[in-house]
Parts: sequence; structure tokens; C-alpha cells
Amino acid sequence: MAKAPIFYLGTHIDGWLNHAGVPLFVSHRRLARRKSLPRARMGWALDSGGFSELSLYGGWRTTPEEYVAAVKRYDREIGQLEWASPQDSMCEESMLAKTGLTVADHQRLTVANFVRLEQLWRDSDDQWHPESPFMPVLQGGQAPESYLQCWDMYGEAGVDLGNYPLVGVGSVCRRQHSGEIRDVLQAIRDRDPEIPLHGYGVKTLGLRLYGDLLCSADSLGWSFNARKNPRLEGCTHASCSNCVKWALRWRRGIVAGGCAEHGEPCDGTLATCRLRDLWEMRERAEAAAAQAG
Repeated sequence: MAKAPIFYLGTHIDGWLNHAGVPLFVSHRRLARRKSLPRARMGWALDSGGFSELSLYGGWRTTPEEYVAAVKRYDREIGQLEWASPQDSMCEESMLAKTGLTVADHQRLTVANFVRLEQLWRDSDDQWHPESPFMPVLQGGQAPESYLQCWDMYGEAGVDLGNYPLVGVGSVCRRQHSGEIRDVLQAIRDRDPEIPLHGYGVKTLGLRLYGDLLCSADSLGWSFNARKNPRLEGCTHASCSNCVKWALRWRRGIVAGGCAEHGEPCDGTLATCRLRDLWEMRERAEAAAAQAG
């Protein structure tokens, strides 16, 4: 049985980092406003805020130098940063209309930015944080082959995607048909079956249809779901669209198993959770049985 992907809960509320107790996906655009930063309770990942920046300005206004300085600050002051998104350029039609560029242009910009971020991180010679946290991202158009062309661009730039612990797949969260997304992921897997993929903005249905091809995923879908439904009993805010209780309940519906042992906020991912040990034991037993068969 394929191991379930790590699920990062997207949130607009960066203060959740110090109390939510689950892996979070937090935007640079939120953190950059703060003079003081929360300490992370557990591992989290950084969203570069690219969709907002390209939507608002038709391009990146934050320079790579500014972004690297910010990521170093988050790594140092918040702690437990697992990886950071690069300043990639999404390839949806709406983004191409904003920039006036082509898919190939956006792919070249994405690759060039990743190379630049890696270089800036190395050049800073930070003895406390020597390893770059930036995750390369594959961007593409409608055809799955477009993502393989982006892969080739990384290779031409001297970047071997096989050397990275995680590779993002961009420009998929707004596709209308989850089957199209599976085709994209499968094309990437066909080239390298072992490549560890992260899915941006994955919908609940998407996780069921192609979660087996992902190592991790993130989603802010719970907030949209809350806006369409009555608030939780006991909540006093007008809407639960920024409610940690709603978000954690929604996440427990996605992450298999839940946690009857610890209750909220544990969903089986905390290091002290016995359920996680049971899941891993079950996976090892099934793998051994399959090998013996």
C-alpha cells in the first residue's frame, strides 16, 4: 500500500504555527508583515505567495535577494521550516494574461529563479543553515509533455531534480478535471518513478484520485468550505473561514485515521501518537507480505 502523502494545512493565520499542532502551509506575504514571528510547534512549509503577486502586479516585485533574506529570517526565528516554495511563475491562462508571456517564458523564469535562489543561499555562507530549503517546481501548460519540457530546462541549467527531497508540481490546482492532473503526475512519474512530488492546492477529490502519486500536498480548501456552511456550534465569529477548529476538523476528514487517543489537535502526525506507529507497522507488514508473495 502506498504511504499517504504528508498533508500541509493552508492557513491565512500565521499565528497558528505555535499552537495548531499539524503541518501548516503559510504564505510569505503574511509573515513578511510581522515584526515578531511565532515559534513553530512542528514542521511547516512556506508558500512564496506567487499567485497573489502575479495576480496583483503581473510579475514578481519581491526580488530574489529580498526573498532569500526573508526565508533565512523565518528559518532562524520561527524554526522547523521543512521547505520553501521558489518564486515560480504559474502557467494558468489567467496568469499568462497577466504577464503577456508564454508558457515557455514562465518555465524559463521559474528555472532561472530557482537557480538564483540556490546561488544566493550558498553565497550567504550561513554556517547555521547551510542547506538551501528551496524546492524546485515543475511548471507546464495543458499537455503533460509540457512539464517534461520544464524538467529538461532544469537539466540544461545544471539542476538534477533527482537530487532533491521534494519536487513541486505547479499550475494544477485550478484545472477543472482531476483526471488531467493525474495524467500530468503520471507523465512525470513515468520518467522517474521515484521522484518525490508535492501537489499544490490539491482538492479532496484529487487526493483520492491521484494521492498515490504524491509524497505531500497542501490545501486551503477548508476555508472555502467553511464559507459555504453554517459556523460550528460554540463559535462566535460570523464565519468559520478562519477558524482553527473548522480547519482541523476538515483536515481530519482528509488524513486517514484521525486520533481518538489524543483528540484535537492531533490527527495522527504528532511524534507521540501511537496511531502513527500502528499505521507504519501495518505498512511494513503489508510490504513484507507482498514481497513474500
